[in-house]
Amino acid sequence: MPGSSSSPSSESHVYIHNRRTFVSGKKSYAVIFDAGSSGSRVHVYCFDHNLNLLPIGKDLELFVQKKPGLSAYASNPQMAADSLRSLLEQAERVVPEDLRSKTPVRVGATAGLRQLEGDTSDRILQAVRDFLRDKSSLKTKPDWVTVLDGTQEGAFQWVTINYLLGNLGKKYSNTVGVVDLGGGSVQMAYAISEEDAAKAPKLSDGEDAYVKELFLKGTKYYLYVHSYLHYGLLAARAEILKAVKGSGNPCILSDYHGVYKYGGKTYEASASPSGSNLDGCRRAAFMALRVNESTCTHMKCTFGGIWNGGGGDGQKNLFVASFFFDRAAEAGFVNPKLPVAKVRPVDFEDAAKRACVTKLEDAKSTYPRVEADNLPYICMDLIYQYTLLVDGFGLDPRQEITLVKQVKYKDSLVEAAWPLGSAIEVMSSST
Repeated sequence: MPGSSSSPSSESHVYIHNRRTFVSGKKSYAVIFDAGSSGSRVHVYCFDHNLNLLPIGKDLELFVQKKPGLSAYASNPQMAADSLRSLLEQAERVVPEDLRSKTPVRVGATAGLRQLEGDTSDRILQAVRDFLRDKSSLKTKPDWVTVLDGTQEGAFQWVTINYLLGNLGKKYSNTVGVVDLGGGSVQMAYAISEEDAAKAPKLSDGEDAYVKELFLKGTKYYLYVHSYLHYGLLAARAEILKAVKGSGNPCILSDYHGVYKYGGKTYEASASPSGSNLDGCRRAAFMALRVNESTCTHMKCTFGGIWNGGGGDGQKNLFVASFFFDRAAEAGFVNPKLPVAKVRPVDFEDAAKRACVTKLEDAKSTYPRVEADNLPYICMDLIYQYTLLVDGFGLDPRQEITLVKQVKYKDSLVEAAWPLGSAIEVMSSST
């Protein structure tokens, strides 16, 4: 990540922003690749010396994405690296030429790469390092291409959303909590009091601590964050398929018979003879979450015996991101053209009641926004999301939550994604 560049630049790069003039010598750019399990995305940000976002063209960031993700090229690391080429070229075009050599490019791979077997992820990451070294005009270092652990991803997502909402610098009780449902993992993060942070269970060596200390905009935050690997939306499908023994799965739409591939493995994915049904799918999703399997040794837990942070003011306003928004829009109970929507967990169950009685042959016309590969799983996905929120995270089914895809910042909409938080955190520590 860049700090403030010290060298002046040409007068052609002058922006008027908030009635103050900044020359590009006072600006810093950051190029961050989010290499997720479902696709690769590039974000380019520009900051002034006060950590305010500056416009890049007409927008406050460049955001471009493409599918599939790096993990789809498990058998060919060079193809994985080459898949980033078009994204890199578009990113480089918006960074002023005289700042490119000073602008770091980082690649953060997430759960999809974490779950590949053997040394596959290491070979893909090395191919990406070589690609950036040989093909990029941006500043790159080997340790800037890495697999993010889930707690980093969750913490950065929390920073992103609270930064865009203007909450950083305020006391923790004025921040919002975040649940981010990716393809391979799901993260929960919210700020807690210093007293609650002191109560965090001590974990064994090698486990991620429950609490991260962050210093942002002059304020110290104790951030509860936990990442649940295997419980992102795409990974959870595999867990639900494994949870049901015998022929047919009650979460698969009627008349579908096929296989589901995830993380280099193949799973039988066929409908039950009687088709999909809500109650059977709820039981399967509940079993997949293993809510009752682990004895909770702490006062309050989520699923799997994981400490839930104790709740409190930092969790009372919950922003829920990524696949939660996508499936809600595809199921038709939020407007896909709006960046945020207020919903309740029960809305996912209500949508599932409709989806689980839909036959595969009718699903395309009923759900025109759902990609063909996802249609057999629309009942499963909605039921899982409801079960995760209510049984996994313990939310009241009627608690209002905010689904978020983009957050309004000044007069622009910015993607509610972890890469901005990564940049903000680094810039905060260097300014």
